[in-house]
Amino acid sequence: MTTHHDTDGRNDEVVLFDMDGVILDGWGTDEVVHSRALGDVREERDMRVTGDRRRPLETRDYDDEFRVACEELGVDPATLFRAREERSAKRSVARLAAGTRRLCADVDAIDELARHVPIGLVSNNYHPTVEFVVDHFRLDGFSFVRGRDLGPEGFRRRKPEPYYLNEALDALGAEGGLYVGDRATDVIAAERAGLDGVFLRREHNAALDLDVEPASEIESLRELVDLVEATRPAAETERPSSGVESVRKRFE
Repeated sequence: MTTHHDTDGRNDEVVLFDMDGVILDGWGTDEVVHSRALGDVREERDMRVTGDRRRPLETRDYDDEFRVACEELGVDPATLFRAREERSAKRSVARLAAGTRRLCADVDAIDELARHVPIGLVSNNYHPTVEFVVDHFRLDGFSFVRGRDLGPEGFRRRKPEPYYLNEALDALGAEGGLYVGDRATDVIAAERAGLDGVFLRREHNAALDLDVEPASEIESLRELVDLVEATRPAAETERPSSGVESVRKRFE
């Protein structure tokens, strides 16, 4: 990969990262969060949910089973899904603040990498959760931070859809680059956005058999630093101090 810093503020290429399993340890948010979030909504709305209806309402998916269960209860599916996700986001932030998850050991490579190319964070996790992770752990190297919107529309725009990756490229003024993830959906989303998908093999996905072909596979984020340094001209090994300004946004 060759990266240039242009005087007009555009960047030929950037490096974007998934969060869960790449920056933050583990596959993602514990399923118990969604179950308890449903309990929050039930209590607030004095809803009685029993039997087979409960399970579809407490999973992370906005699917036919969720909608059917809502119809049987006489509630609007989109409204209930949004309300439950708002509670899920609050609960996930509280758990992170309590120390339930940690940064991956090789995240220190992010700051080094940011000296050479603009970097961004694009996750399927909720946007409030992603912003909290960046602020809480002081991940200041990211020029762009984006999680998915709460509600059905945000759910539909998750990877492997390239929606949020394209948003990152537009915001950073980039035409291509790398996207680093730990799932097949990350590789697919990268390809759809015109990026090279980099598959990160960690303990939690060590035995995963990918049904897609990534552009490359690595076992540590530190390998990215060597890759970028090796492919940049000697005179461009560091970004100018007047590099791309942060375009972090706080989305509603």
